Amino acid sequence: MTEITNASAEMAFFNVLMRRGSLSAAARELGVTPPAVSRRLALLEGRLGVPLLHRTTRRISLTPEGEEYLAEARRILADIEDVEQRLSQSTAQPHGLLRVNATLGFGRSHVAPVISKFCKAHPEVQVQFHLTVTPPPLTEDAFDVCVRFGEPPDARVIARKVADNRRLLCASPAYLARRGVPRTPADLARHDCISIHHGHDAYGLWRFTAGRRSESVKVTGSMSTNDGDIAVAWALDGHGILMRAEWDVVKYLRSGRLRQVLENYATPPADIHAVYPKRHQSARRVTAFVDYLCEALGSTARRMAANE
Repeated sequence: MTEITNASAEMAFFNVLMRRGSLSAAARELGVTPPAVSRRLALLEGRLGVPLLHRTTRRISLTPEGEEYLAEARRILADIEDVEQRLSQSTAQPHGLLRVNATLGFGRSHVAPVISKFCKAHPEVQVQFHLTVTPPPLTEDAFDVCVRFGEPPDARVIARKVADNRRLLCASPAYLARRGVPRTPADLARHDCISIHHGHDAYGLWRFTAGRRSESVKVTGSMSTNDGDIAVAWALDGHGILMRAEWDVVKYLRSGRLRQVLENYATPPADIHAVYPKRHQSARRVTAFVDYLCEALGSTARRMAANE
């Protein structure tokens, strides 16, 4: 039993080390010194008889053996936690570490406030909230719940729809007065368009449907960014036409600072989903948070629809 306990503790240690990305960062989280982390890693590698990391003065990276050990460690640790959750969920409140990921703008504006309220309601849950420009690959095990937009991912994960969301085209009244209002997607070729570059999406390619007809337009403009909030600010300043999720621009459309264009053309869906691994479907900390997120953002979506 002692050997099993020690093995799980070493797996947890190695998982923290790789999640933090450096010996010093792992030391800060564990409350020890970097030399202590280095010694513990050396002992682990010595016990296994293989090197787990390549180490330089600036970075660490996994060896092939390290990749295999990390993947198995994360799987085993998650299985242990989920078994404990299942055995205790009938009587216990959600507890344990919950790792949540979301995109920068939406995460900051909409998910972070929900997490704040969730933590007050469930003080035994410790949340690590990480914002990224693009969602992490599904093959990684760095997060328990990812908030994503668009079509739900494949069957390797559970994707629960949180709320409806549309991508809208809009621009400031000053820009439209200066450059005119586009009537068809083809008209965008004569306009300055503000592009947002996310991940592997086709850069500057906007897709539209009207009935059974679909078309794609390659838009151009002098300004592009990977940050949605910056793009909205540029549109408010009159720099061009923007395609952005309704959640991010609805307040400006209502105030008149932005005007929607090409309302009769549909764009690819941006529905909001909470995505999590199948093995977490019985984990109380995960299901409780997803329920809470769906209720909170679903209420916001209903208010948005009622005010249209």
